[in-house]
Amino acid sequence: MMQIAILASGNGTNAQSIFEHSKSGALHAHVVRVLCNKPDAPVLERARKAGIPTWARDHREFKTRQEFDRAMLRELEKEHIDCIVLAGYMRLLSSEFLDVYAGRIFNIHPALLPAFPGAKAPADALQYGVKMAGCTVHFVEEVVDSGPILIQAAVPVLPDDTPRALQTRINACEHRIYPQALQWLAEGRVRRSGRHVSILPPLHGQDSDGFTGQIMAEGVPCLVWPPLEKGF
Repeated sequence: MMQIAILASGNGTNAQSIFEHSKSGALHAHVVRVLCNKPDAPVLERARKAGIPTWARDHREFKTRQEFDRAMLRELEKEHIDCIVLAGYMRLLSSEFLDVYAGRIFNIHPALLPAFPGAKAPADALQYGVKMAGCTVHFVEEVVDSGPILIQAAVPVLPDDTPRALQTRINACEHRIYPQALQWLAEGRVRRSGRHVSILPPLHGQDSDGFTGQIMAEGVPCLVWPPLEKGF
């Protein structure tokens, strides 16, 4: 079973979705640790309720980003970690951290990358006037929100949308596509060639009814590609 560590900074709804998919057996991964740079973040209580060990230190206690990341690396050395999952982690990772887990760090971003990178993606999308927004699961690289893409979900932008309303719709998609992407990794079905990522077919085959490229998010139809599989 794939061993993952989650890095988070906030409420932890994506982490919660990962916990639940792991518990249900849909996601063949074990969350061995949740690390957080905010000791009062709600994600820590979510992890404790799920019985997952946590590590939390205020990053402001460290002189540099590198020192904080080294503290996380020391903690992660205690476990065998197959991949690092960023779930609302609101800090850039140092080059040293990226090097240690090169090709094994993943993030979900609330936009259809490469459009609208950065911390205010839904608001930026609304301001720009796009008709579709969404979310993206991608490999993490040195440049922010730039890594190769595993899966995306597109949600319509409604005439009366606010940044919060759009974010809520996007979040509903995030909670489904992130565990799905991690399951593909757990099954060894992800193939990467440069910027291009492909997903191999299931080992034992699946009925076509088990795949869906359209889901409902907050009552609104949304497009997902590659399509989700049973359990997601």
